[in-house]
Amino acid sequence: MGIKEIQQEIIDEFSMFDDWMQRYEYMIELGKSLPLIDEKYKTEDNIIKGCQSKVWVHAELDEDKLVFTADSDAIITKGIIAILIRAFSNQKPQDIIAADTGFIDEIGLKEHLSPTRANGLLSMIKQMKLYAVAYQTQLS
Repeated sequence: MGIKEIQQEIIDEFSMFDDWMQRYEYMIELGKSLPLIDEKYKTEDNIIKGCQSKVWVHAELDEDKLVFTADSDAIITKGIIAILIRAFSNQKPQDIIAADTGFIDEIGLKEHLSPTRANGLLSMIKQMKLYAVAYQTQLS
């Protein structure tokens, strides 16, 4: 499944909830199912700068697709990174680079986060795209 289809799935899932408390609960559930980062990657190099919580993201190439793993010390942040990993993991680097992130606005996530969490969200997206650029360079 491509990034656009996965993003549409996420939009559809979030639209099933009536209020933001239910959406937060769903995000917490998503965070619990996150493919956890190996402890050896919980380093300063893999920490997302600009997040108030600690978020580690690691990427590696599996054939021609990027696979992300992550962890966070905060449950909501773990849910946010789980959504991004679902959208971008197991995709080709050039598709991640080209991907639109408008689905974040469509589910209303950015407007329901504190300013520091919203900045953290943007930092997570930026870091995932930077990984994609780095791996795309290796593939070219």
